[in-house]
Amino acid sequence: MVALQIRDVPDDVRDTLAARADAQGQSLQAFLLALVNREAGFARNAALLADLSWTSGSTATAVDVVTALDESRSERGPA
Repeated sequence: MVALQIRDVPDDVRDTLAARADAQGQSLQAFLLALVNREAGFARNAALLADLSWTSGSTATAVDVVTALDESRSERGPA
């Protein structure tokens, strides 16, 4: 795994994030890792939607969408 470092974070931003982490019973490290993972998940979801090539003339059904999501999730493995 890689390590990420963010420089020049304003004190008030750090304090806000630390307070949110504490409220959830997490360390700041664990809270930020979950935040980064969630953001990466959003990018994967956006890519999945782009792969489906949705247009106004799309023939994708709700079942197609659920199937594609299930396949994507099984490829990713447990969160």
